[in-house]
Amino acid sequence: MRATKAIINSEALLHNLQLIKKLAPHSDILAVVKANAYGHGLERVSNILMPHVDAFGVACTEEAIILRESGISSRIILLEGIFESQELSVIERFNLELVVHSPYQLDAILNYQTSKKIKIWLKLDTGMHRLGFNSEQFIRANEKLEDCPHVESPIGLMSHFSDADNPQLDITEQQINLFNKLTKQLKGPKTLANSAAILAWPESHHQLVRPGLLLFGCSPLIDMTGRAHGLKSVMTLESKLISIKDIKKGESVGYGSSWTAHQDTKIGVIAIGYGDGYPRHAKTGTPIWLNDRLVPLSGRVSMDMITVDLGKNSQDKVGDRAVLWGDELAIEEIAKAADTISYELLCGISRRVEFNYTKG
Repeated sequence: MRATKAIINSEALLHNLQLIKKLAPHSDILAVVKANAYGHGLERVSNILMPHVDAFGVACTEEAIILRESGISSRIILLEGIFESQELSVIERFNLELVVHSPYQLDAILNYQTSKKIKIWLKLDTGMHRLGFNSEQFIRANEKLEDCPHVESPIGLMSHFSDADNPQLDITEQQINLFNKLTKQLKGPKTLANSAAILAWPESHHQLVRPGLLLFGCSPLIDMTGRAHGLKSVMTLESKLISIKDIKKGESVGYGSSWTAHQDTKIGVIAIGYGDGYPRHAKTGTPIWLNDRLVPLSGRVSMDMITVDLGKNSQDKVGDRAVLWGDELAIEEIAKAADTISYELLCGISRRVEFNYTKG
């Protein structure tokens, strides 16, 4: 059986949640579990979290239905709302809440015929310019929804930050001020803080905070690691050495002969590659944890394997455990080496990787 595994630590997940609650002690928790819980397993992660959080956030009705069918009875909020008006019957059937961020969604809600009340979160565009109503549209949309007999009152109020991961910029403060100004006279509950704002912008916490990446032990802030915040890695991606070869000075390794030995050494082959979700563009020198030390990636990542420079005098053996990221090695380091972000690495684990869930 192939050695590549993703170990998911539920104890670490709950540790991170408790840290988030300490950071935002007066806010309820909307756990964002879209994209298969950031690659950690939607059903398993959500069932672990359910007794400890107030609501779940997903991107679409398909994800919400998976949650309901796996036994999640908590509130579920569709963060992108509906994509077509026919989905409103699904909203009713599965008792979902939805974000309204555009005129076509607003019209669909207003024209929908039902005797039930639908919970709405109205989204204000405070400067990200992706989803949400501008200031004038926001006020008018809120008035229309408040007058709609099948919309639950009061309307929830929300926005999303564009640059909260960089506390040095003042755009986040501008977004907070605009949101507070536009919603000051409105009665509905507010949610503004994503993972980065939970850490860096406590004035944005309001009634509901929306942790995503933080839950999984990664830092959303630029040039920071989850470990620096006291977080624990929830996922450890690991595999094993499957081959060790003696390499002479001047010999090359891998596709394109992109790495050449500067001295006699030993090359180790580890059973993981971009077919498993390890980043194809990880550079030579990217660290891999092996036997209590870091060894450098040497040569190109291939579909099923990577090669590492073990050193001439290494005592490593075939079958030794290698960690690609996790407790022993921060995922943020790998993301930086591959010119990407930890979000993408976590979400990119492929289906052929075996997932093991553990309490510690």
